[in-house]
Amino acid sequence: MRPRRRIRSLEEAAAFVDHVGIAVVWGQADLVLPSLWSEIGGPDADWAIRDENGKPTGFSPEFDRLWRWKDELPERRLACAGKHFRSAALLVAPRLLAAAYALTRRAGAADDFREDELEPLEREVAEAVLENEPLTGREIRRLLGTSDRKAVDRAVSRLQRRLVLTNAGAAEQSQGWRAIRQDLFARRWRRLLRRLPAEDEARRELALAVVAAATDEASAADVAAALGWRRKLAESVLTDLTAAGRVGAREEDGLQLWST
Repeated sequence: MRPRRRIRSLEEAAAFVDHVGIAVVWGQADLVLPSLWSEIGGPDADWAIRDENGKPTGFSPEFDRLWRWKDELPERRLACAGKHFRSAALLVAPRLLAAAYALTRRAGAADDFREDELEPLEREVAEAVLENEPLTGREIRRLLGTSDRKAVDRAVSRLQRRLVLTNAGAAEQSQGWRAIRQDLFARRWRRLLRRLPAEDEARRELALAVVAAATDEASAADVAAALGWRRKLAESVLTDLTAAGRVGAREEDGLQLWST
């Protein structure tokens, strides 16, 4: 079999995310989703350049591309990035964002998070981002007058899962790694949120994307893990997709499996 060509440009990375729909930045054993890292580096690539003793001395060229592109993709609005469905860092194709946002039951205005029941710190963080350009965690803390980094980071993570905030690129710092900028999800992707599907169709679109992206067949538990759903909900949506002829289903050793 002819080996598959590896991704070598930001544009190719964007095309990959658009093709698969949902991907992880790097592999995660409990997810069936493809990873951008595997497409850039291949199955045996090392993330580091190492000395004669095997000690890492820097990023390998392949991992350096991944590290830059994971931030450049959302910065240029080529893909949505963040921990939006669960704790894993995901890349989501713009074509799926209306479906994802429809499940929030918000209309799509930049300030529509105000309709949600948020914790006080979450609301303060969201308001700070609303009133400014995309902000790093350090900038948010400065605006709020707090030094509690962990609390602000937790608030950002929860707001990402609720699709209030999303990654918007990264800013260089005088020391350490680049800092991720946060923007309002509805502001950054407003052009794609003007027409939202009904919730049932949105769930079907997202579940179908996971099944189609899976490297093999997917179970209801696989879909639930990828999207942060309960297994019973995933199973119900997959059953609907099967009835509509949009996915195929089979049973193996008592486990129901779906594929496209």
